[in-house]
Amino acid sequence: MSFRDLRNFTETMRALGYPRLISMENFKTPNFTLVAEILIWLVKRFEPQMDIPTDVDTESDRIFFIKAVAQFMVTKAHIKLNTKRLYQADGYAVKEMLKITSVLYSAMKTKQLALTDTTEEDNSKFKFDLGSRISDLKAARQLASEVTSKGASLYDLLGKEVDLREMRTASIARPLEINETEKALRAAIKEVLVSVEKTNDMLSNVVSDETSLDAKIEKKKQEQERNRKRLQTLQSVRPAFMDEYEKIEEDLQKQYEIFVEKFRNLCFLESQLDEYHRMEQERFEEAENTLRMMQHALKEEEERDLTKSSLKDNDSDMDVPEDEDSDSDMEECRPTKPRPTRNGILAGRGARFIGNMQGGDSDETEDSEIDVDEDDEEDEGEEESKDLEDDSLEGPVSRGARSSKGGIRPTLLEESDNDF
Repeated sequence: MSFRDLRNFTETMRALGYPRLISMENFKTPNFTLVAEILIWLVKRFEPQMDIPTDVDTESDRIFFIKAVAQFMVTKAHIKLNTKRLYQADGYAVKEMLKITSVLYSAMKTKQLALTDTTEEDNSKFKFDLGSRISDLKAARQLASEVTSKGASLYDLLGKEVDLREMRTASIARPLEINETEKALRAAIKEVLVSVEKTNDMLSNVVSDETSLDAKIEKKKQEQERNRKRLQTLQSVRPAFMDEYEKIEEDLQKQYEIFVEKFRNLCFLESQLDEYHRMEQERFEEAENTLRMMQHALKEEEERDLTKSSLKDNDSDMDVPEDEDSDSDMEECRPTKPRPTRNGILAGRGARFIGNMQGGDSDETEDSEIDVDEDDEEDEGEEESKDLEDDSLEGPVSRGARSSKGGIRPTLLEESDNDF
């Protein structure tokens, strides 16, 4: 049973006009009722007047029904069916019923082709195509030549009929001789006896051939038994190298396990190394970014300090005296100004200044202020390089230091105004 057979059977029954829809799922399990219905319908298609028992309730009725259908198909349609497979009523029964449906389907197709041919002939009655009639023309010529030759040979035989008729009547009118008849019979008997002797000789030869074949078969059986015993002995005997082979196989298994373990560890270590390199690269990039940001901050801080120093220089230029007398008077009356030293620490960072309250020259004041600014810048650079992570704390301190530096210039301006 195959899917193709089921499909072909269902399609053929549909084409033949079976009134019920047949599914391929109907024959997965035995369905004798459906098989009996299909067989009755097929028998009616062959012979509408055929009377077949339709009772399939008992086992004997089903057997009688299958036998009747098989006998009808053999006698009427020359189709031999396997009754056992039909009785199974499953996919194997489909194969048997497909034999009947294929005959009916081919007959239907032949009838359809004949109808189409007649319609085509009717349509092409007034059409003449010489190309399609060449083969028919050749066959007609061959038949014409055969008819001519047969007619000539028949004419010759009929011409001899006068002589042959006399000979035939003479032979028929001649009485039968018993001696000749006996001789003919004896000759026939001898021929039959000779053929019988030949047959007996052949039978004796067959017997001798049979004995020789039996001897050969016995010899082959003995050889087979001997080879089987030899095989059993070879299978029972353990080879000398088998122990060493098993030992080497065990060692190989152990070495393979060690190799697998080392390979797994190596892969794990390689992955850890790659992860470590990746983390180092990320840390390095982060450090570079941090340094770049610090450098940028320092550069901005320097620019701000430079701008402030330039502003202080401009303020100092504005404090130039008009004449020497006024300068000398101002210098005598001006109190001494404290001078920051390099040893002092800036205010806001715990810085100290060593100096006095005496006023001095403007040039020395400006130089001292510039020196203080430079010292402040150096101290700020050192503090920022040491404390990279405390940028938020350094801002207020640096601003305090700058405020301490910037506190010198307003006192000078106030003193200058008092002098004037």
